[in-house]
Amino acid sequence: MESQHAPKHPAPFNIYNTLSKAVEPFVPLNEGEVKLYVCGMTVYDHIHIGHGRAMVVFDAFARYLRHRGWEVTFVRNFTDVDDKIIKRAGENNEPPMALAERFIKSFHRDTDALGLSRPELEPRVSTSMPAIIEMIGKLISRGNAYVSDGSVWFSVKSFDDYGKLSRQRVDEALSADEESGKRHPADFALWKAAKPNEPTWATPWGEGRPGWHIECSAMACEHLGEEIDIHGGGLDLVFPHHENEIAQSEAATCKPFARYWMHNGLLTMKGGQKMGKSLGNVINIHEALDQFPAEAIRLYLLQHHYRTALPWSDQALIESLAMLARLYEAKEVASQMKGQESGAQVAQSLGGDAQTVYELSQQFSDKLYACLDDDFNTANALALAFELARAINRFSAHKKAKKRGGPLAEMALNALAHFSAALNLLGNSGEAFQAEVKEKRLSAMGLSAEHIESLIDQRANARAAKEWERSDELRGQLDQMGIVVMDTADGAHWRLRL
Repeated sequence: MESQHAPKHPAPFNIYNTLSKAVEPFVPLNEGEVKLYVCGMTVYDHIHIGHGRAMVVFDAFARYLRHRGWEVTFVRNFTDVDDKIIKRAGENNEPPMALAERFIKSFHRDTDALGLSRPELEPRVSTSMPAIIEMIGKLISRGNAYVSDGSVWFSVKSFDDYGKLSRQRVDEALSADEESGKRHPADFALWKAAKPNEPTWATPWGEGRPGWHIECSAMACEHLGEEIDIHGGGLDLVFPHHENEIAQSEAATCKPFARYWMHNGLLTMKGGQKMGKSLGNVINIHEALDQFPAEAIRLYLLQHHYRTALPWSDQALIESLAMLARLYEAKEVASQMKGQESGAQVAQSLGGDAQTVYELSQQFSDKLYACLDDDFNTANALALAFELARAINRFSAHKKAKKRGGPLAEMALNALAHFSAALNLLGNSGEAFQAEVKEKRLSAMGLSAEHIESLIDQRANARAAKEWERSDELRGQLDQMGIVVMDTADGAHWRLRL
């Protein structure tokens, strides 16, 4: 199979810009480069499936851009100084920075196991204080911020474009910061005066710690420059977090902050409620990984367009695993086909499903890239892969497919290799996939490999003794357990029905 290489010149793509509320052609600040900043985690707990959507979407997006020839610098921060961390640390009688470090390690374990690549840079608030303090100092000196009782507040009235991202009007906006000393209800904290038992840093205006919003502006500017290409995050961050980032960044630099704003929709529970720790309805990533292959979780998180809400149910990952199994089934049956003719000859000779496989395979990469270059439409890209997989699986039933279908199978496998390289899915062999399914799903289903293999051995003995009724009884028992038995020349093999 031919290896897939990125083109020499970056391929153009379109992206929905939350700022303009329109899909626009991407125009980089520097030719061939993408500066991507994504808001990361506030590390006071383990990450859950809802967090996983943003992590998977932007990991896949960055991977795809690189696949298409772009030089991507991906920065995602850790918020390790925050009210929630301080509160949780107090509840645990644990130093706040120690708690944050513990959950950063947990985050890396989970995202590594999920199959994600780490961004080029993962700055932390605690190690970015000089940049944060410098930016606040600029805002004070330019009249965009003011000091009150040791805290520093951003004056939203001083920034004429406040509300341009969220379409919020200043007079209707409220800040979550409730400390006294604000001049306007929408003013937000850049720096919070020191309080007992909180980590603090020294500044010209007094000891304290940064507010939530200033950190991302300072870290993005420090590591990517005063202007960046794409700023990403969850839809719930549009207001106030991203709105405030724009105000403080552009007030400090007098330059546009981000050219494009990219927001993923939220994972929603029954009734439209979002998944969140404060709501007590979370499923942690490490819990999901105990029961499902990482690829099944990634497929679930990519199956809808990134901007839409993603519904969650108890069956969501089971359904995703079944979908993934269909893709692997196609890959497996294709790899078993032989033949010496050209794909065109086989398609013309056998017609029907063979012709369909030929046409879909020929058109696949162009259609795949057209989907992903159009606002990163992973839903349509997955639909293409499933269409090809169905055609392969149908073709495999042809009596001549195994002996003559090899050239067509090679075309289809090459097409699926484009899909795998673009979206980091379908990267294992069918055998490795089935082994991981058995490892993770058997215990979740209350089954054991030892018991299954014991029943299969009993069935083999019954068949050898020509005890057909007993053999059928054992096969029926296995079938009721969700076990598919395949009799081959070298014995019986089994897998889970998905």
